[in-house]
Amino acid sequence: MSGKIDQVFERVCRAIEIVLALGFLLAVCLNFLNVIGRYLLGYTPAGTDEIQIYIMVWMAFVGAAVITWRDAHLRMDVLLQRFPAGLRTAVRAFELAVFVIIASFVTVQSFYYVMRMFRLGQVSDLAQIPTWIPHSAVVVGFALMAVVVLRRAAAFGLGQTGASAAGAVRKDALS
Repeated sequence: MSGKIDQVFERVCRAIEIVLALGFLLAVCLNFLNVIGRYLLGYTPAGTDEIQIYIMVWMAFVGAAVITWRDAHLRMDVLLQRFPAGLRTAVRAFELAVFVIIASFVTVQSFYYVMRMFRLGQVSDLAQIPTWIPHSAVVVGFALMAVVVLRRAAAFGLGQTGASAAGAVRKDALS
């Protein structure tokens, strides 16, 4: 069962990577159009900089969920690797618990903020994009990270070590 769940996570991550790559290409094209407009035509389309920034915000927060799934985020675990297996396991459990708590807290607080932006109907200055859209990246990204870490915590609790190619549980935490 865990293999099928991990396959779904992997497919979702791959779809996210594709969407983010397309967003990046759009941002590059907007930047190119902006340069051409500015230096050749003497005209810069309004709002292109805002749109590029909003794309980068989505890339950062939603991309962080993919990084979390792949367990490829930066770690300061040189000292941890020297600990006995039992202590490594305890530290890993603590790490997962703290991650879930913080990601859930940020998700909820960001959701409330996005809802306020939505009710206010605020839009960006130049592109006139509703500001709740770029702010939603924080909600989506941290919610996805919380789900990923909950999956990892479940695998950890069940003692699964090879739950996916992404490594739902770091093998060194259980050795």
